[in-house]
Amino acid sequence: MASGPQIGSPAPDFTLPGGVLTGDTFERRDHTLSAARGRAVVLAFYPGDNTAVCTKQLCSYSSGLETFEGLDAEIWGISPQGVDSHESFARDHGLRMPLLADTGRETARAYGVTAPGIGVRRSVFLIGPDGVLRWKHVALLGATFQSLDTLAEQLSGIRTA
Repeated sequence: MASGPQIGSPAPDFTLPGGVLTGDTFERRDHTLSAARGRAVVLAFYPGDNTAVCTKQLCSYSSGLETFEGLDAEIWGISPQGVDSHESFARDHGLRMPLLADTGRETARAYGVTAPGIGVRRSVFLIGPDGVLRWKHVALLGATFQSLDTLAEQLSGIRTA
């Protein structure tokens, strides 16, 4: 497994196509990490749309968006599927956070989370408002995910640091 960025180092910047479901509209646009400076960003890499664990994970984060917003943070889901797949996934499950398409897995490689077979390891990176990596968790098997409470606790630590 590639190492990816270390805690305390600048997070690799990227621009990926994606979209976010707002009401009945799926708004497509590019998302650039450096453009989000000033707010914390949670990057949730996941193996695939409409798979059991990924669906449970992203539904959990989507239903907790107010928690992230209360901590002045955004959460972005990133997987290798295209934007059309993400739109269907968001509509099927009412997902309200941006879903980004890393179809070539360049961003996953930059973060050290590519994996043979599944393509991308389930992982979470917390990027501080200054663009520095503050916390990360990379799953070995990917059958579980970091809870909303765990992420909120880690984000609270970023804000007080």
